[in-house]
Amino acid sequence: MGKLEKKRALVTGSSSGIGAGVAVAFAREGADVIVNFFGPNQKKPAEKIVELIRGQGRRSKAIEADVSNPDDVKRLVDGAVAELGGIDILVNNAGFAGNKNLEDMSIEEWDRMMAVHTRGVFLVTRLVLPMMYRQNSGKIVNTASQLAYKASAGMSHYCAAKAAIVALTRCVALEIGTRNINANCVAPGATNTPLLADLSEETMANIRKGIPKGRVSEVDDVVPSFVFLASDDARQFQGQCISPNGGDIFL
Repeated sequence: MGKLEKKRALVTGSSSGIGAGVAVAFAREGADVIVNFFGPNQKKPAEKIVELIRGQGRRSKAIEADVSNPDDVKRLVDGAVAELGGIDILVNNAGFAGNKNLEDMSIEEWDRMMAVHTRGVFLVTRLVLPMMYRQNSGKIVNTASQLAYKASAGMSHYCAAKAAIVALTRCVALEIGTRNINANCVAPGATNTPLLADLSEETMANIRKGIPKGRVSEVDDVVPSFVFLASDDARQFQGQCISPNGGDIFL
């Protein structure tokens, strides 16, 4: 307990799934957390996460923003700073999945996937990084996926976006230089979140067959990697990608 004591965190896409688990875990470790959500249907779930964080005695607020929209991102970051006084930890987690073969995919579907995942990481990091430079401290943790390395038929846009996040993280890590700031990735394997809710049992069975541990991850299996990379324990990790995936792929 207390690995993130007195830290101020912004976690995008944190009204459900991995992001929600990360936000609550950060609070347990002593951080104040801004919860980001998008769309009216995510407002109540986001507010529930805020309640859980406040129940840990930490400050929290839910802010709606589309991370692919520059105006929304500025409002999100400004709102986080106004509420917490600054940002020590940034988790770029907002995203969604999709399944469609490349030849059947519309340009709009491709562009939206890239906008939320890759452009979103760019836009948020672009505003937060100068703040971290000024305070000469900070942790950036980006959510990638094991599919950035393994790939998957019918998910070319998702896999390409996640691979771009890995590359972007490495570039940022090089640009940081000797400053007291770290940028790293977590690349979860298949995890029991709403992203898997629409998959058939046959598809899930095939996914489990490819995992040596024999099961998909639970959110609690994945969250400790984020806590670690956000903490001072990860001070010598830079531009790295760790992957809690049950052996689905070896990085």
